[in-house]
Amino acid sequence: MLLIYGSTGYTGRLVVAEAIARGLRPTLAGRSADAVSAQAELLTLKWRCAAINDAAALDAALEGATAVLHCAGPFAHTWRAMSDACIRNRVHYLDITGEIDVFEGLAARDAEARAAGIMLLPGVGFDVVPSECLAAHLARRVPDAVRLALGFHASGGISRGTLTTVVENLGSSGAARVNGKIVAVPPAWRTRRIDFGDGKLRHATTIPWGDVSTAYHSTGIPDIEVYTSMRPALRRMMVASRWIGPALRSGFLRRTLAARVRRGPAGPDEEARARSKSMLWGEAVAADGRRAEATIRCASGYTLTAQTAVHIAAKVLTGAAPAGFQTPSRAYGADLILEIPGATRTDVTPPMST
Repeated sequence: MLLIYGSTGYTGRLVVAEAIARGLRPTLAGRSADAVSAQAELLTLKWRCAAINDAAALDAALEGATAVLHCAGPFAHTWRAMSDACIRNRVHYLDITGEIDVFEGLAARDAEARAAGIMLLPGVGFDVVPSECLAAHLARRVPDAVRLALGFHASGGISRGTLTTVVENLGSSGAARVNGKIVAVPPAWRTRRIDFGDGKLRHATTIPWGDVSTAYHSTGIPDIEVYTSMRPALRRMMVASRWIGPALRSGFLRRTLAARVRRGPAGPDEEARARSKSMLWGEAVAADGRRAEATIRCASGYTLTAQTAVHIAAKVLTGAAPAGFQTPSRAYGADLILEIPGATRTDVTPPMST
């Protein structure tokens, strides 16, 4: 049985719809009995109620489950309790986080997961399936790479849940992998021009994306940077945050912005998601200068998250779930993203000889 926790949220609803479209009959779960029961009744699905901080209720909700697909963020506040419950109950753990600290926290539980015979696989959505698979593909082409750069260009809007995580991280530093270690770097640390596969050069700036964690676990490449395309005005704001970080981290400002987020739309509508595409780029470089470059084109972030999360959950239900902490490509290979309808990958430069 697949339990989808956080099923009534914006992304949770997309995941549930995708699961049903694929012929699955998941059990729905969340903290609000009224919301979950109404959703389940409409879809004629089973449901369970459990607050994330209620261990006994979580244990009851996980009874009989093969896997949990955890969709209730911000994951910095929810991953520990859910992974605790999964380890206690020997249930495979999947989530859709993109937060570096969550990846690293779950990686540190590898031995516990192996002892319990379960898989801990965070980041089964747009954060980070396509970029992480791109990293693994590039490492396959340049096996002795020492530097990895990844970037993405996406459009189509942002969900309330994602915005909540953004607000919580206002004023925080950036992050990169240097000599195998995750280090804090200034916001908007580096900028470069990137062709994401459509022939246009866009300015892209470093951000603390989840691949700073996951790509290293998958490839072992010691130096990793992640970029996103952004308008110059936004980059200037990020640079300014180096000096006004304490103000951005103030409780008053965060509460004010969080309240505004709660009053906003849940996320992009179906038309906006259908219009949008995601483009990803990556480059691996060896110490002697040999390099490989590739791009991926796929659906918009939220649509792709539903597709990849359910695709991976379906694999787990068949028993394809290697024990311990995993990344998408480590568990299922660099070509996992190509199993998703509409996703394509292009090698920009020919494979390099060693």
